[in-house]
Amino acid sequence: MTTDLDIARAATPRPITEIAQKLGIPEDALVRYGEDKAKVSLDWIRAQPEKTGGKLILVTAITPTPAGEGKTTTTVGLGDALARIGKNTAICLREPSLGPCFGMKGGAAGGGHAQVIPMEDINLHFTGDFHAIAAANNLLAAMIDNAVNWRKDLELDNRRISWRRTVDMNDRSLRDIVTSLGGVGNGAPRQGGFDITAASEVMAILCLATDLQDLQRRLGNIIVGQDMKKRGFVRAHEIKAEGAMAALLKDALKPNLVQTLEGTPAFVHGGPFANIAHGCNSLMATQTAKKCADYVVTEAGFGADLGAEKFFDIKCRKGGLKPDAVVLVATLRALKMQGGASRAECAKPDAEALTRGFDNLARHVENLRHFGVPAVVAINRFPADLDDEVELVRQHCAELEVGAISCTHHAHGGAGAEDLARAVVALAESGASEFRMLYPDDMSLWDKTRTVARMMYGAQGVIADKKIRAKFQQFQDSGFGHLPVCVAKTQYSFSTDPDLKGAPSNHVVPVRDVRLSAGAEFVVVICGDIMTMPGLPQHPAAENIRVNDKGEIEGLF
Repeated sequence: MTTDLDIARAATPRPITEIAQKLGIPEDALVRYGEDKAKVSLDWIRAQPEKTGGKLILVTAITPTPAGEGKTTTTVGLGDALARIGKNTAICLREPSLGPCFGMKGGAAGGGHAQVIPMEDINLHFTGDFHAIAAANNLLAAMIDNAVNWRKDLELDNRRISWRRTVDMNDRSLRDIVTSLGGVGNGAPRQGGFDITAASEVMAILCLATDLQDLQRRLGNIIVGQDMKKRGFVRAHEIKAEGAMAALLKDALKPNLVQTLEGTPAFVHGGPFANIAHGCNSLMATQTAKKCADYVVTEAGFGADLGAEKFFDIKCRKGGLKPDAVVLVATLRALKMQGGASRAECAKPDAEALTRGFDNLARHVENLRHFGVPAVVAINRFPADLDDEVELVRQHCAELEVGAISCTHHAHGGAGAEDLARAVVALAESGASEFRMLYPDDMSLWDKTRTVARMMYGAQGVIADKKIRAKFQQFQDSGFGHLPVCVAKTQYSFSTDPDLKGAPSNHVVPVRDVRLSAGAEFVVVICGDIMTMPGLPQHPAAENIRVNDKGEIEGLF
């Protein structure tokens, strides 16, 4: 069987300078990483005028299942298709994290004939951005512990330090740890923990910063803990950490430019997860693409209730973005799993399970309408999918008054998504988008959380114990009530129960914790059993990844 890696390896990449020329980026504006990838100079980006009339397209999906939906694959296929029909197009994606690559996914650069390349590099170390983010995060952690040891003027309370260390790997054993054991010379012991790099506030800051100065300002605003007397917040700039952190991130802030198998320019930059962070590629990359291309296609992680909501309410709010159309990706197999079919059963004909799964699709369509952006459903087809079942999805979408386009970009590349591209152009150029956010800035943090739960998850509301409610109120009273909320919850259900499929309603969302990300400028609301440090599955993808006798990597897919 031909794998994604086989397909990617068989391609002949064009020189990255040639790809950059399609967007009007000169060679001297590139910081090249070999012949097939580069970063774009921040000075060049800053000097470019804003492009008028460009269109921004978001690709999102129904609730994810083990059967797969193909959001990244569809983003790439749509970008290639738009280029094929004559549109000057750029794609914006997130960088894969090593945790999922070695955990469940085995890779995250698209699939089949709709991929970004070089596939191995993008899935592994790429240009080193994740390593820089982890280093900056952990530099701050080291300086916090050093301040406890030496900076008596700060009166930093060792019991109330909130900053956590990070590593780009799924490692459940690091969720809760004790540091500084071994005696007085090793510092003051305290309980701490690790998050995966994708959940670090430094990752969010890099992905929302507009330039180096904004990056450094945001890093300085990170809240690391509280003092002992006033119980006031202590920020990173009081520890004098933001300058060194910015120095580590100076090159990481530059957007990465690569290409698709068909030579469409693709910015792959930043990588927060949507189940534990805000789920969008960097604002720098998106704004750079908007300056260079007439059509910019980007994605947001997991289902529309998570990634799309955060794209609209956080990224668009912070970046002044106004999307023109949304593509909602679905597969027959995923819909059948939402209708109760098992992983083994979902590949077989089953009109009843498919019909039951329509509730999930309908909820996502309804959710997207809250934001006023016109949508189209992309039916990402497998070769064995039956025409009759595809037609059932079309009919259901017609009842929802939303178009549904069958796509075969996985098998045929951009040619398999040309109908989708034409539908997207029609939506984007219709002027029908009346983009709005789900809640205003002046709504309280608690009410913002409740609004998301009710309008996105179909919940009755949210619940939290007295301690968590007090933290909400503390953040509100401390002047952070205007910030948006970033809900961390399972991606597998509208509820906080990952096994509850379809479109559950009238459930209650339990809030387990709330964390203030003052540098990223949002509040993270942790719900249910979601962890900000994932664990590896029983049989991680890492078991099948190796280097063969030719020095080639095998097992990525």
